Amino acid sequence: MSGNLSFFESVQRNFDKAAKYTNLHKGLLEQIKVCNAVYEVHFPVKIGEEFKVIEAYRVQHSHHRMPTKGGIRYSLNVDRDEVMALAALMTYKCALVDVPFGGAKGGLKIDPKSYSEHDLQKITRRYTKELINKGFIGPGIDVPAPDYGTGPREMAWILDTYTTFNHGEIDAMACVTGKPVSQGGIAGRTEATGRGVFYALKEIFTYEDDMKKYGLTPGLEGKTMVVQGLGNVGYYASLISQTEGKVKIIGVAEFEGSIYNPNGIDIEKLVAFRKETGSILNFDGCTNLETRTAALELECDILVPAALENVITKENAPRIKAKVIAEAANGPVTSEAEDILLAKNILIVPDMYINAGGVTVSYFEWLKNLSHMRFGRMEKRFNHNTYDNIMSTVEHMTGKKIDVKERNIITRGADEVDLVRSGLEETMITAYQQIRNVWMSNPDIKDMRTAAFVCALQKIGSDYENLGIFP
Repeated sequence: MSGNLSFFESVQRNFDKAAKYTNLHKGLLEQIKVCNAVYEVHFPVKIGEEFKVIEAYRVQHSHHRMPTKGGIRYSLNVDRDEVMALAALMTYKCALVDVPFGGAKGGLKIDPKSYSEHDLQKITRRYTKELINKGFIGPGIDVPAPDYGTGPREMAWILDTYTTFNHGEIDAMACVTGKPVSQGGIAGRTEATGRGVFYALKEIFTYEDDMKKYGLTPGLEGKTMVVQGLGNVGYYASLISQTEGKVKIIGVAEFEGSIYNPNGIDIEKLVAFRKETGSILNFDGCTNLETRTAALELECDILVPAALENVITKENAPRIKAKVIAEAANGPVTSEAEDILLAKNILIVPDMYINAGGVTVSYFEWLKNLSHMRFGRMEKRFNHNTYDNIMSTVEHMTGKKIDVKERNIITRGADEVDLVRSGLEETMITAYQQIRNVWMSNPDIKDMRTAAFVCALQKIGSDYENLGIFP
């Protein structure tokens, strides 16, 4: 960890900073702050001819809403502190975007690249069995999802293991989200976190007076962006910003190095190049920078750290030249670095808001699994026929025919992915408006993260008080 504070301590520091702006009782704040349940386990798995002992965690931060919700990451950096911090962030994130879950997180201290698919499956299934044994998984108890180092494949293994031990449970499919669409997943989940980053930035950049404070004009079109990390989140955040927002991607940082092109980098072509060569370095038209973190220090309008936590520290913060930092990863800016960046008048869009697209669409998937029906199935054809009748009436009244292609665009009913994207956009817009209202109404709150925490804490506090636990 960089700096003097651990990841969890940084989250707690941000909590304390915001708590004084709430009207919540001290005892209630203490209850919200602590992790309710921490499960640490070591279990053996036979890898080849040897037994490997796996260190694993599942943390349920808050039970004010049930089930709890949070991803599972596979990384050698996993430890108790990190999983507790991520679980706490999930609680605040869910509250912020009005997703009715408590926060949770899981982690296995492994490098998934060091294991075969067969061995990863054994590890995942054994971890799931441990969660089942201790009551840390279930559609109404605790619902995992993908995170760093995991994806739909691992979620499918978790689902299969859970259903094996819970035969006949009608809602078993809702025990985990981020599954393949063919196994109860939802269209649009893969892109969800990255698309949420785009929707958040799009909304933030609509406020002209706010943008003036940071030397920016309203609107995303033409803005320059640097992205760190081309994993799932970084790829979709940059691709959608580029194609739908007309943003110019001028720098990209990855594990193997970083590159720069002031004229713009085509993200799709770059990803294809990396698949072919194994590296982003030497991509056509780009300059290779000295280090893999050098791109973070490029002059740009928007910097998107989309990898792991603690990449912007008190050491490199003085050299950051971005006007807006969008925390697509969890905890990419340390507390010490944040103080430096705020003093430089840099807008930090906090992780607990801007990367909430993943849990929002996970919520949609959970609802889909509980309803046992894909979204759009009931109304798509009805809407199409209604719109088609309207167009026929317009044509009849005007005596003009509409082009077939245009007519199909106008009259089509919404598919599942259209409804998911619509729900995600509405969620990100509404959440930002709530954060901004808190921020603008209290002149003592100087940064968006504190405003987001205050907004989340007030909602959680209201939930606890409605339960009658803290009258």
